[in-house]
Amino acid sequence: MGSGCLKVTKYFLFLFNLLFFILGAVILGFGIWILVDKSSFISVLQNSSHSLKVGAFILIGVGSVTMLMGFLGCIGAVNEIRCLLGLYFTCLLLILLAQIAVGVLIYTQQETLRNEMSDIVVGLIRNYNPNDETNRTIEDAWDYVQLQLSCCGWNGPDDWKNNTILLKSNQTYYPCSCSIESDSSKNGGFCDFSIPVNSTSDVWPVHNQECQTGVKIWVKDNLGVILGVCSGVAFIELLGMVLSICLCKNIHTEDYTKVPKY
Repeated sequence: MGSGCLKVTKYFLFLFNLLFFILGAVILGFGIWILVDKSSFISVLQNSSHSLKVGAFILIGVGSVTMLMGFLGCIGAVNEIRCLLGLYFTCLLLILLAQIAVGVLIYTQQETLRNEMSDIVVGLIRNYNPNDETNRTIEDAWDYVQLQLSCCGWNGPDDWKNNTILLKSNQTYYPCSCSIESDSSKNGGFCDFSIPVNSTSDVWPVHNQECQTGVKIWVKDNLGVILGVCSGVAFIELLGMVLSICLCKNIHTEDYTKVPKY
């Protein structure tokens, strides 16, 4: 009966560590996606925010360690190595505590992160220059956001009135990506508006909706995915810790009963 329980625990631990390995790969992939994505709002933030880049590297590190722990757990379970299982349990405990600490930090710094995001986008709109190839990637990403969300400016179209190019221009222009006209040839830069110079944004043929609300919904949706993945990982971690302890205990008991008695 004890041998049967040992085998069941061993193979359950192997299966859960296999799942743990896969979830670690998901976290690793998400961190890499943040660094390489060039076609969404993530691109706007990652080129302007040092914090997001650090967070992406943290996700990559956590994902890599998680995959390693899953691999070690599989080996320790199949070969019944108590030392490896003990190391596996300790690493899982440290990772779980680190995840809790990061979650608390993010929760307590929500307002700071929100203000940082606002400052980044407002500064981007103010310095937007379609003729500057240096920041072309980040500007294209913001154009993509305005096109996809059918919005204009972070707080509304009036944000564009502070753009350095529009302030210095002696002609009337408006951002093409804000346009209500569906013209695929005008997805970026500034479009000419044949009305008197210094006109208000109220007469521009653009969307009046602010991008702040749409972006918040987008971030919230993605945070839900992240939290779901992290919750799944935490559950597997706890289960792996319990199974590793049980397996260590059973291995110890089995080995003890096999000692010859004189």
